[in-house]
Amino acid sequence: MAAPVVNEEYLKEIEKARRDLRALIYSKNCAPIMLRIAWHDAATYDARLKTRIPGGPNGSIRNKEELSHSGNKGLETAVELCEQVKAKHPKITYADLYQLAGVVAVEITGGPSIDFVPGRKDSNQSPPEGRLPDAKLGASHLREVFYRMGLSDKDIVALSGGHTLGKEHKRSGFQGPWTKEPSKFDNSYFVDLLKGETEGLLQLPTDKALVEDPVFRRYVELYARDNDAFFRDYAVSHKKLSELGFNPPSPRPKVVLTLTIAAAVVAALVYDKCESFIKNMTSLI
Repeated sequence: MAAPVVNEEYLKEIEKARRDLRALIYSKNCAPIMLRIAWHDAATYDARLKTRIPGGPNGSIRNKEELSHSGNKGLETAVELCEQVKAKHPKITYADLYQLAGVVAVEITGGPSIDFVPGRKDSNQSPPEGRLPDAKLGASHLREVFYRMGLSDKDIVALSGGHTLGKEHKRSGFQGPWTKEPSKFDNSYFVDLLKGETEGLLQLPTDKALVEDPVFRRYVELYARDNDAFFRDYAVSHKKLSELGFNPPSPRPKVVLTLTIAAAVVAALVYDKCESFIKNMTSLI
């Protein structure tokens, strides 16, 4: 499918959709599942694939085939909620809508502001099952999945901090909240990781791997003591995840053009003055 034309009209629709998403997420208290649909639509990306189905943030998670993947259980609810916004803004692609929903989910729960650039095109082709992280596996699995996407160790840990929102459901064989306040986006996920299994808070094998692996643990300790550092790195990593395989449209060089015209005018004026000065000097000789 063709990419949308990101003109002034499209950008206005994006801002209207952003407002509608804020109202929807607030009224339905659905920030966790909105963040999850954004992640799961994007995290199927395979940077190694050029001609086959690379996956990524292309809206394909709305397809029944992809929704039926074991890692996407429960996301039918998120798709249905997003349809309410899509119906009001049909020009916006599903790919942009799902990623915008994730950005709004983080911001409305007190998380960092995340730069959002629209223009993603939709795909009707779903990648094969098995590209999403498996919560039952450890550090090597996490690296395999995230490296495949082109992301780093820092991205792995920072993005894992998003588990501060919501609960892990039975889809992975585990259930319960990760933090004491699952509707608040902050660094408590990392604080609780370092405390260990306390007060019934959930810790999956992939969570424990962040503490047991020495490289991952350095970031966990940093984010546990410095919420600002976590917010800064999370915003960068989330943006990278939301733009996997996506080449944002380049902005029109309006400022450069304006400066070029202004420079030409100044140059012409200078030239006229110099020419007049030379003529006057010549007449004196």
